Amino acid sequence: MAEQDMLMLQILGIPMDLGQQRRGVDLGPGALRYAGLRESLLQLGHTVTDRGNIAVPDRNEEQTRSLWDHEGGKLRHLPSVLAALNEIYNATRAAVDQDAIPIFLGGDHSISLATISALSKEKSVGVLWVDAHGDFNTPDTTPSGNIHGMPVAALSGLGHPDLVNLGHAGRKLQADQIVMIGIRDLDPAEQVALRKSGITVYTMRHIDELGIAAVVKQALAKLRHVDHLHVSLDMDSIDPMYAPGVGTPVTGGLSFREAHLLCELVAETNKLGSVDVVEVNPILDHKNNTAELGVALISSLFGKTIL
Repeated sequence: MAEQDMLMLQILGIPMDLGQQRRGVDLGPGALRYAGLRESLLQLGHTVTDRGNIAVPDRNEEQTRSLWDHEGGKLRHLPSVLAALNEIYNATRAAVDQDAIPIFLGGDHSISLATISALSKEKSVGVLWVDAHGDFNTPDTTPSGNIHGMPVAALSGLGHPDLVNLGHAGRKLQADQIVMIGIRDLDPAEQVALRKSGITVYTMRHIDELGIAAVVKQALAKLRHVDHLHVSLDMDSIDPMYAPGVGTPVTGGLSFREAHLLCELVAETNKLGSVDVVEVNPILDHKNNTAELGVALISSLFGKTIL
């Protein structure tokens, strides 16, 4: 990024773990802040405002609820998830109205349903979904009922109507507005649905065969028709060797340098409009290494380079 391209950035924490079973990702925003996110972005010359955390309902209030007590199939903690997602949606709209680039700190990946829904209200949004998982389940296909495995399906108009219609009615993204990178762990029915969806998916095999630079350049080319580029970075996209503190670790992921090069190539487009960084779980981490890597990757997205 050129020196004159200084940006107005807003950090918003979303300490939410309602979308999954394993506890700890609600501590992710604090871990990323502790790792020096604001300071790192300030050193790049950007204007940075930290708006604190969104209040998220306590999952303990719904621990006794059945997986099947909501119309539409298996959905854990649906009322609390919806309450949180609506707060996130409104906070995202406020950031957009202030012409700031929002950086959302999760929290589990269900938060992206709200952030992307809000961004898509008035703009054509292209999403680079960097993740070990497809997050393309619906209440009919999910083996777990975890809503963090459903946001891409809901954004594509599939699933429970309260998720699909979050913020404003209907489908938020077409297939040509989504590109996935790093995928390596899909549920059987999810795999079938994703194949039929028309979404471009670069699995780890594609990265092995083509190299990360070619994959990212192809992905960005497929999204060049959009008005707004959003990166949704799940830290489990990175191999647990480098990012052990995540909600759902899967071996065989992106290397340290592959993840950085992805972010550096995104920065060079000067089209980045918003970012989610999710699934940091400091309880499972080693000396906050995963959060520190998350901060380094966000810094690469906003222009930090080796030379």
